[in-house]
Amino acid sequence: MLATAVALYDPVGLTSPTERNLAMATAAPVKPDAPYRGIRALLARHPLVFSFFVLAFAGTWLSELPHVLSADGSGLLAYSSPILVWTAPACIFMGPFLAAFIMTGAIEGRAGVGRFLRRFVLWRVGFRWYLFTFIGIPVIAVLSVVFIPCVLGSFDGLGALAPLSLLGDFLYVLFLGGALGEEPGWRGFALPRLQSLYGPLLGILILGPLWALWHLPLFFTPWNELTVFNLAVIALASTCLAVMYTWVFNNTKGSVLMAALTSAGYFWIPIKII
Repeated sequence: MLATAVALYDPVGLTSPTERNLAMATAAPVKPDAPYRGIRALLARHPLVFSFFVLAFAGTWLSELPHVLSADGSGLLAYSSPILVWTAPACIFMGPFLAAFIMTGAIEGRAGVGRFLRRFVLWRVGFRWYLFTFIGIPVIAVLSVVFIPCVLGSFDGLGALAPLSLLGDFLYVLFLGGALGEEPGWRGFALPRLQSLYGPLLGILILGPLWALWHLPLFFTPWNELTVFNLAVIALASTCLAVMYTWVFNNTKGSVLMAALTSAGYFWIPIKII
């Protein structure tokens, strides 16, 4: 059932074989016309394990290291600066976002980067997906946290749901909270390649735990406590979210825009009540 639910490019709404082929080609990795040599050949042969994931993890972990080591993080070093706290968005963009562009450029060249960028503005995907993103996903997100003890007690009331406040929070989550910094890498670059190798189900089961592990430096800060239970929870949560994000991504022609909006939609409302 799960494999069916996230099947690659569900043909619903695509009425002809041409449309279905176009949808599948939108996000599928493109092989170069001529074989590469040297370092580009190595990257092309191993675009995920030895290249994208190494760059994504190293870029974020190394850029987060000053904050993690500081008094505001693990406390291993005595220095402290409010600037370090606000470098988190930059650390996200230094990881999967930058890795996706580096690898796309190395493997597919300028033409590949152009195709990748066009998926950032692929917005003609059907109105129902916007309804699901802005209404359905926030409802799912609220239901997933509302039963946590003391959550409702921290809710500031309906004033927190004022339109301008909601808009501001959504834009923050989209641009600075991780959605736009992460999804071009995880869904935009890694997912199509994992699916082409292993299919949607196994691709999700691989990507979900890796996505969770990428958050490891945060467990050395006040964000969370490093325990086996907490690691298992975030691994399970990331995999479950990956199912939902993949379903949207695969049914919106591989739209990076919709992947980012889906991610922002999930964390948008809960930040108002947690």
